Amino acid sequence: MRWKTPIPGKAWASPVEADGRIWLANATEDGRRLSAMCIDAATGGLLHDITLFEPAEPMFCHPYNSYASPTPVVTNGRVFMHFGSAGTACLDAATGAVVWKRDDLPCDHHRGPGSSPIAVDDLLVVNFDGFDVQYVVALEQATGRTAWKTDRTIDYGSDNGDLKKAYCTPTVIEHAGRRQLVSPAAVGTVAYDPLTGRELWKVHHGGFNAAARPLFAGGVVVIVVEGGDRVVAVRPDGEGDVTRTHVAWKFGKSTPTRPSPCAVGDHLYMVSDRGIFTCLDLRSGESVWQERREGRHSAALLESHGRLYACDEDGTTVVVAADPTGFRVLAENRLDDGCMASPCVVGDDLVLRTKTHLYRIGE
Repeated sequence: MRWKTPIPGKAWASPVEADGRIWLANATEDGRRLSAMCIDAATGGLLHDITLFEPAEPMFCHPYNSYASPTPVVTNGRVFMHFGSAGTACLDAATGAVVWKRDDLPCDHHRGPGSSPIAVDDLLVVNFDGFDVQYVVALEQATGRTAWKTDRTIDYGSDNGDLKKAYCTPTVIEHAGRRQLVSPAAVGTVAYDPLTGRELWKVHHGGFNAAARPLFAGGVVVIVVEGGDRVVAVRPDGEGDVTRTHVAWKFGKSTPTRPSPCAVGDHLYMVSDRGIFTCLDLRSGESVWQERREGRHSAALLESHGRLYACDEDGTTVVVAADPTGFRVLAENRLDDGCMASPCVVGDDLVLRTKTHLYRIGE
């Protein structure tokens, strides 16, 4: 353990590192102070604690969630902090100075925000899938101005806003020379042109939106769903509604809703919310192996050098071999508190954010 730094408040946003600095989104438990923290990656010392928004009447947030669950983005010398409809801010990564702020993007998250922003060229793209409105928006990184905004065209099959909420983070892929912003929502997933917001294709898979992020591997887009078809693999070369034409395979046994999966070679590895590890063949979607472990999981599964790191909510990190021939535990480590945030890699070290502290662990 290189260092251990206490982090006040209640926030599930994952740490991100750039240029020797670790940035964290943070919030008080009541949501009345939303802030950015900057930690020295070498020493664990606090460099900045910047108040960004102070909502007078924060929206309701479910106790399992936090007011600062979306993970920040660091790119092009800027840091982007996002707190759902409560606000989005851009900071200078060198000084911590606020460049711009937006708090005029409407959305009733109903149970708190969850979707993280992503950087696409000179844009910052965010999902807003709320109880009341559902859309995707791209902001200019330099100014914060809206570059494009596209409303969802999904048939939710209900007027109940609770069935339209979603918490997923989009991802950008490129297939056959076409860039696509793959953006899961409740009931369906839509791919957009990332520079214009034009809809390219969509698939209806049913169920609620899971927080696990989609990935592109083995020639298919892998989408994780809560309920419905659970895990859906879609070929990304379609146009319009591809529900009946481009679904390559489905898998529905002990799948995650919060921990994002990872792909290694021709295989997909997952850990479910309740600690069940699964290896799937990416070409067929068939189960290669499955192993039940204990623990509650929200953090994304991290792969590095053939090892899978699974950090649970109670303080245990289990290291598993990324090996399709069988489930094999390489190590098991214990911290004082558990992880809701996903781990971050700095050089050859792990940075872990627990519910109370930030750790840097390495040789």
